[in-house]
Amino acid sequence: MDIRVIKQENFSLTQPQQPRLPIPLPLMVSEEGSFAYYTITKRLPAIVKRVIAENDFPLFLVENLQLLAKELFDGFVRPLTKDKGPDVTTWASYIEPFQGKRWFDVPFYFAEAYFYRRILEATNYFQTRQQYGVDPFALQKRQSLQTSIDSIRSISQRVNILGRHPNDKKDKTSLTTLLYLALWGNRIDLSFWPAGTEDNNHSQIAAYSEQANILMDDTPILADLICNFQGVRIDFILDNAGFELFCDLYLVDFLLVTQTAEKIYLHLKAHPTFVSDAMSKDVHYMLEVLATDKDSQVRSLAFRLQDYITTGRLVCREDFFWTTPLAFWEMPTLMRLELDQARLIFVKGDANYRRLLG
Repeated sequence: MDIRVIKQENFSLTQPQQPRLPIPLPLMVSEEGSFAYYTITKRLPAIVKRVIAENDFPLFLVENLQLLAKELFDGFVRPLTKDKGPDVTTWASYIEPFQGKRWFDVPFYFAEAYFYRRILEATNYFQTRQQYGVDPFALQKRQSLQTSIDSIRSISQRVNILGRHPNDKKDKTSLTTLLYLALWGNRIDLSFWPAGTEDNNHSQIAAYSEQANILMDDTPILADLICNFQGVRIDFILDNAGFELFCDLYLVDFLLVTQTAEKIYLHLKAHPTFVSDAMSKDVHYMLEVLATDKDSQVRSLAFRLQDYITTGRLVCREDFFWTTPLAFWEMPTLMRLELDQARLIFVKGDANYRRLLG
């Protein structure tokens, strides 16, 4: 786990450039005993089985999914069918260098991103009349929120008193608490621990007492930086829905209430991926659930966040870039220009970390 601050003068978002140091070869799936090999042979087939079990798909879609699971072992990378997805054309360029190769002979991150896009193809996600189709991971995301509600209430009792006044941002202890909370919320990733399993235990998260397990901790630098902000734009490149999203939103709330940020942009996935990754509809669903909770502190948070969205201070923005197999230095120019407007960017999750490193 890292909390690392990268100073903006070290790179330019508006001028795409390769990393200054030589880029190591990407992690490959083929190395037996590696996490990548385990993912392709164990985790991804299990995810397909769970998608089948949790959705009332017609038989032909179930057969599509079963074929995908089998293909992981003896199939080859192929182009996407023309499934009406807005990203089909761009995916053709991502697939071209690996077309015809076995799944075991391609870079690990490409294999995972391609797998989740193939699940949408298999389930006709983009071909339904409604825009868009059935989220194959919706049940798990909603169950994860339900199972974390006691932890959400407990944390709300502890931290809802933080940031009730603009001057509260000077309290670095409170700010640091929320930064660590946002960091450790990432432990709940449904692609590793599906909702309902014993390992998915929110009560075991010591959100701000595990500094020893942070590999690179720039939290004091980050806290100093934030304390000097007034009415800036801050962006979050988000990761998981559910409990992690809740932890992120408490930090968002603090930054808006204290006037540290005038506006915050949440960058979200444009379609379901990596099981638990957050889309705009996941943000709105969570706030709807929390707004009706029996705990007044939880409701209070939800009402504030809904008001921020209504007034335009909190903006949910989806983009297909976040579901691609591209590294960050391959980001489209328009996305770079968008992010260049932010004074500070929080980048969440292991997938984004992998993309930062290529």
